[in-house]
Amino acid sequence: MKLYRASPKDGPAWVTGASTGIGRALALELARKGYVVAATARREALLTELAREAEGLAGRILPCPADVTDSAAMAGRVEQIERDHGPLALAIFNAGDYFPTRGEALSTEEFIATYQVNLFGVVHGLVPAVERMKAHGRGHVAVIGSASAYGGLPRAAAYGASKAALNNMAAALKFDFDLLNIRIQVFNPGFVDTPLTKTNRFAMPALMTPEAAAKRMLAGLETGGFEISFPRRFTWAIKLVNILPYPAYFALVKRFTGWHRRNLHQ
Repeated sequence: MKLYRASPKDGPAWVTGASTGIGRALALELARKGYVVAATARREALLTELAREAEGLAGRILPCPADVTDSAAMAGRVEQIERDHGPLALAIFNAGDYFPTRGEALSTEEFIATYQVNLFGVVHGLVPAVERMKAHGRGHVAVIGSASAYGGLPRAAAYGASKAALNNMAAALKFDFDLLNIRIQVFNPGFVDTPLTKTNRFAMPALMTPEAAAKRMLAGLETGGFEISFPRRFTWAIKLVNILPYPAYFALVKRFTGWHRRNLHQ
């Protein structure tokens, strides 16, 4: 049997982290395709503005505010989406946060905050969504990771580790999800111009707009396999570097990022 792939006619799509950046752009792309999109984030005002922007498109966007770190709230959102709009066809777990991790000033709180949003924020939505999809005999799940998952990068100890965990989790779940007719995909973009990357103080090669990233993701949802990474000229280079022995890897990353010239006290 061919593994299920979501379509607008099958039911609503759910996007977390939909108020800004990639999530916002992707919600609009899905609405253009005809989906009823349940858009989740903490800031209801931004979701309401997003829904207004989608007016006149083939589909529509429904503000569904919730905090992804609140397990009960996320389960409640899944229940409400299905009660009001039918069986959930597509769930995209995009919500994420980034706290630069400074080795010279480690903070337990920053690690915990990162994992609460980037990892457990996915789990809190994934578990109730998959329960519903199992009952329907089909479903489609997308997890938004990052190219930082491929190897350790400066200032990304917490962020990269959370995204690596998502990649590992998605790969492990695929074995059972295939048998349940639930497609799972992981998206690993490079640098995207979002509120998170605006805090970076280093060169970001192949920087993409959220709109360009959303179009790549939509294409991946419609035709892609398990992992979709982009832009390839950047993500494939990162993958190749991570094949190298660690001494060569560390030397290349230091030179590429200029980290060998960094003053830790700046």
